[in-house]
Amino acid sequence: MDEIQKRVEILRKEIEKHNYNYYVLNKPSISDFEFDLLLAELQAIEDKYPILKTSNSPTQKVGSDISKGFVQKRHPYPMLSLANTYSEEEIEAFITRISKSLDNPPAFVCEPKFDGTSISLHYKNGTLTEAITRGDGEKGDDVLQNILTIPTIPQKIYTDIPFLVVRGEVIMPRSVFEELNKERIENEENPFANPRNAAAGTLKTLDPEVVSKRKLEAYLYYLIGENIPFQTHNDRIQWMKHQGFNVPEWMKVCKNKIEIMEYIHYWDKHRHDLPFDIDGIVIKVNDIQQQEILGLTAKSPRWAIAYKYKAEQASTKLISISYQVGRTGTITPVANLEPVYLSGTTVKRASLHNADQIALKDIRIGDFVFVEKGGEIIPKVVGVDYSKRSDDLVPLTFITNCPACNTPLQRNEGEAAHFCPNFHCPPQIKGRIEHFVSRKAMNIEGLGSETIDEMVENKMVLTPADLYKLNKTQLLLLEHFADKAADNLLLSIENSKSTPYPRVLYALGIRYVGETVAQKLAQALPDINLIINANKEQLLQIDEIGEKIADSVIQYFNNEDNLLIISQLKNAGIQFSHTVELNTRTDKLANLSIVVTGSFDKPYDRKKMEELVIQNGAKLVKSVSKKTSFIVAGNKPGPDKIEAASKLGIKIIGSEDFLKMLDLA
Repeated sequence: MDEIQKRVEILRKEIEKHNYNYYVLNKPSISDFEFDLLLAELQAIEDKYPILKTSNSPTQKVGSDISKGFVQKRHPYPMLSLANTYSEEEIEAFITRISKSLDNPPAFVCEPKFDGTSISLHYKNGTLTEAITRGDGEKGDDVLQNILTIPTIPQKIYTDIPFLVVRGEVIMPRSVFEELNKERIENEENPFANPRNAAAGTLKTLDPEVVSKRKLEAYLYYLIGENIPFQTHNDRIQWMKHQGFNVPEWMKVCKNKIEIMEYIHYWDKHRHDLPFDIDGIVIKVNDIQQQEILGLTAKSPRWAIAYKYKAEQASTKLISISYQVGRTGTITPVANLEPVYLSGTTVKRASLHNADQIALKDIRIGDFVFVEKGGEIIPKVVGVDYSKRSDDLVPLTFITNCPACNTPLQRNEGEAAHFCPNFHCPPQIKGRIEHFVSRKAMNIEGLGSETIDEMVENKMVLTPADLYKLNKTQLLLLEHFADKAADNLLLSIENSKSTPYPRVLYALGIRYVGETVAQKLAQALPDINLIINANKEQLLQIDEIGEKIADSVIQYFNNEDNLLIISQLKNAGIQFSHTVELNTRTDKLANLSIVVTGSFDKPYDRKKMEELVIQNGAKLVKSVSKKTSFIVAGNKPGPDKIEAASKLGIKIIGSEDFLKMLDLA
C-alpha cells in the first residue's frame, strides 16, 4: 500500500505541474494524450482504492487558469471540464451507460471540439456585462475588456430573459497564429506552441489594444439560465444563431453510435480543411431534461463526452542537423529528415529547439524520430524510436563555434539558447537588414532576401545605415536591377525617412522588442537619447517591460556598433523622437500608477488621456491593484475596474479633475 500511495503522490504532483504549465503559463511540456494517460492512471488507482481519493485530487477538480492582473468573479453555474476518450469502445460504453439511466432513448448533438480557451459570457437584460474564464470551475478572471475586442461576440442581444450565460471557445485562426509566430521568431521570442496557447495567452494580456491586433475569434456553443423556453440543445443553438452569436455551423444531431462514429471519422479526415484547429468531437445529449436527469460529477457533466484525436505524428530518419544563426545571434538546431508526409504536407525539416532538448531526448544522427506538426510553423521532433536505434550511433555534441563565422558560442545564465556574440557575423548582418526593411518596420519595398544577400556579399550594404548611402550607379550593378527598379527602390528608401519613431525603434531589431513594446518605449521615452541613458529601474516602470526586455534594451544600447548605426541613421534623416511629446513632458505625476478606463470627449480622447499619464511621469497600468494610485474614469468605464477600485478603496476621478491636476482645465 505504501508503494501505491507514493505513486499517487507522484502522479498528483506531476499532473498539477502540467496543469500549471497548460492553464497558467500557456506552455504545455507534454501532449494532451500523455497528460490524459497520467490522469487515467491516477483515476484507476483512486477507483480501486477509494480511501486514497481526496477532494483536492486532480481527478476531482478543474485545472485552474486564474492569474494576477484581473478581477476574479464567481460562475453562477459551475464551469466544468469534459470527460474525454480516445477509444470508440468508450463512446459505446458512454451511450449504453446513459441510456440505462433514461426512460427514453437519447438523441445526441455532435460538434467540433475547438482547440482554444473557454469563456463564459453573462448577459443582464440583454447587455454583455461580464466575460469570465474557466478559472477553477467555481470562479475565473473577468476579461470583459479583452472580449469586447472580438467582433463576433455581440455586446447586446434582444431577449426578455433577465439573465443568461452563453459559453464557448475563444480561438485563434491558423493564419493569424502563423503570422504571430513569424513575428515572435523574428524578434527572437519563443513562439507559441500552438493556436490554443496563443489564444489563451492573448486573452490574458492586460492591454486590450494588443488583444485587438491578434484578431481572435469566438464560437459559442452552450446556453444556460432560468426559464429558457427551448427544451433541446439544438434549439438553443439555433436561437443563439438568430441573436447574432457565432455558433458552430458543423454541428449535427445523431441518433446512435453509428451516426456518431461516421461524424467522428469524417472530421478526422477533414479537420485540416477548417481555418482553425479542432482536437476532437464533443458528443452531448440533446434533450435538456435528460441532461438534468443525468446530472454532474464533481468535475464534468455525465451527459457529455469528448472524443479526442491523437496528434498526428510520423516516424522518419534523422539524416543530419543544421544550425541556423538568427539576426541577434541565436543558434537554432534544425533536423534534416528523410521526407515524410504529415498533416497534408511533405516534411523535410523539423525544429530541435536547443541543446537541452537534444540532450533530454538523447537524439542522435541516424535515429528514427517522431515528428509532430501540431500548428507549428516548423514541425518539431517530439521523440526517438529507440527500438530502431543502431548500436553504432553516438551521442550528439552540440557545436561550440558559430557555423557562419567560427566565433566561440556563448550561453547566458538562465537561457536555453546558445548565441554567436560576433556583431559582424554575416547571417546576423543579413537578418538585421531584412528586419529593418520589413513591412512593419521601415517598409522599404524592392529589397528581397536575394538582393540583400548580394548587397552584403559585395559589401555594398553592411548596416541599415548603408541603405541611405546607395546610389543608382551601385544598384544597376546588381543582378536583375534595371532603371525603373533602381528608381523605385531609391524612392522607397527616401520615403522611409518619414517612418514614425515607434516603428523606427522596432526596425532597430532589439531583442524581445516587438511592435507593441516599441510603442510602449516610444510613449514613455519619446526621444532615443532618453532610452540610451535610461537605467534598468526606469525601464521597468514602463508598462509591458520586464526584466528580460529591460536587460536586452540596456545591452543593445551599450554596444558601440549599435550606437554608431543610430548616429548614422540620424544623419540620414531618420526620426528618433516625438518632438511634441518631448516638449510637453513633466514630472507632475511622478511615481504614480494610474488606470484610465472608459471613453472621453475630444480633444482629450482615450488615447490622448493615456499619453498625458505617460508624458507627465506616471506609469500607465491596465488593471487595478493595491499599487494603483487612482483611476481616471470616462464614459462607460470598465465595471470590473470600478468594482475593484471600490473594494480596495482606490480614488476614482473624472477627466475634468485629472486635467486640472495638469493645469489643462
